[in-house]
Amino acid sequence: MRLLLDTCVVLWAGLAPERLSPPATAALTDPAAEISIAAITAAEIACAQARGRIELDLHWKPWLRRALEVNGWRPLAADLEVVEEAYSLPEPFLPDPADRLITATARIHRLTVVTGDRLLLAYPHLTTLW
Repeated sequence: MRLLLDTCVVLWAGLAPERLSPPATAALTDPAAEISIAAITAAEIACAQARGRIELDLHWKPWLRRALEVNGWRPLAADLEVVEEAYSLPEPFLPDPADRLITATARIHRLTVVTGDRLLLAYPHLTTLW
């Protein structure tokens, strides 16, 4: 299975794994799964820490680097193709730029998004798992 983690799943996996659904937990622990994160996830985590919305045991950058290394997740860049897709998505869609970039990254790379976000789960042009 080829997966892209939504930012909430990255955080829950590291800080509150009990918040993950059983299918999400199974997918994250499947040794055959290829798991990625979108580059925008780094920005979302950085902003959340700076605003005091999350508390990490390290600054966001080494925390995220450690999570990538320990879990074998790979980051995917937001290149021109991803940005073009993000702002050409079929409607209806969310106005949130991070959700657009995560969705576009998944669509370009043909990945299933692991998310607990109801709006992403309801988006008909995205394959999701929760």
